[in-house]
Amino acid sequence: MFKEKTIVYTSGTFDMFHYNHLRMINYARSLADILIVGVSTDELVSSYKSKPVIPFNERLQIIEALKTPDIVIPQHTLDHSEIAKKLNIDAFVVGDDWFGKYDYLKDLNVQVFYFPYGTGVSSSNLKKTIHDSYEQSLKEQQQAKPTSVKGIND
Repeated sequence: MFKEKTIVYTSGTFDMFHYNHLRMINYARSLADILIVGVSTDELVSSYKSKPVIPFNERLQIIEALKTPDIVIPQHTLDHSEIAKKLNIDAFVVGDDWFGKYDYLKDLNVQVFYFPYGTGVSSSNLKKTIHDSYEQSLKEQQQAKPTSVKGIND
């Protein structure tokens, strides 16, 4: 039934969904007859970096709301060997910040594409910008001198 279809898998945390996430998913879609998108669970993400800001179920629903994926599934592991076998994946697309880490899939006849995010927006950069802005706001509040209220100390 699917012998002539190209099945592409892409995955990510998709925390604080942004333009580069969309670009990567759209790139994966351009390669696919059937596009499967994996969304990393909070437990998986917490095993290698800080817990996502957006909870797993919400991130999953955001990806499901896109028109590009055919199927959206939870991702419980960074080892994609089993999913490649079970879902007959022909290609895997991931951000180039993971360059080289999924080359083992080539041994399973899965083409691996490392999508170049380039510079610009990333969830980590968004979190840092929000944090830095908040820190600056706190400093400014602490440095502001209270104004006197007429009549209190007159």
